[in-house]
Amino acid sequence: MIVFVSGGAKNGKSGFAQNLAVQLADGGKRYYVATMIPVDEEDYARIRRHVADREGLGFTTIECGGDILSCLNYDTHGSYLLDSVTALLQNVMFPPEKNYEMDLQAAEKCADDVVTFAKSVANAVIVSDYIYSDAQRYEESTECYRRCLARIDRLLAQVSDTVIEVSAGQLIFHKGGLPG
Repeated sequence: MIVFVSGGAKNGKSGFAQNLAVQLADGGKRYYVATMIPVDEEDYARIRRHVADREGLGFTTIECGGDILSCLNYDTHGSYLLDSVTALLQNVMFPPEKNYEMDLQAAEKCADDVVTFAKSVANAVIVSDYIYSDAQRYEESTECYRRCLARIDRLLAQVSDTVIEVSAGQLIFHKGGLPG
């Protein structure tokens, strides 16, 4: 099953998604695909919070800031929580090894690879941030990033069995439902 979870920052997406991934695993193996590459204390604090939230849930953490298909080397029969597409795209689209210059080819590859990943595992719960709904105009690189993320989110919504938006802790189903 593929479940796409989107919503604004700090709305409860990650907590909901990790509990859903545990449920979908049904006692089987579960993997947490951590995509954030921390750059400051705020990032490290967020990571510590997420690690503490997962404690005791039986996740094996896979650090994957770039090539999402490398996760398929673990176990395609497991239940995966990919948190988040937002960070993954940022990492590949503005890579530090290229002095953070925008790489649109990498963004296109990321879109294809995330969909391939989702279709290749038994269960995928994929989290993305809804960052493209405000009316403000940003500099061109940010606008390009937002368009690329919106494209990935649309692709994921198409291939997902269930699409859920989390808003202020409330679940809004846009497609499908949850098992059981």
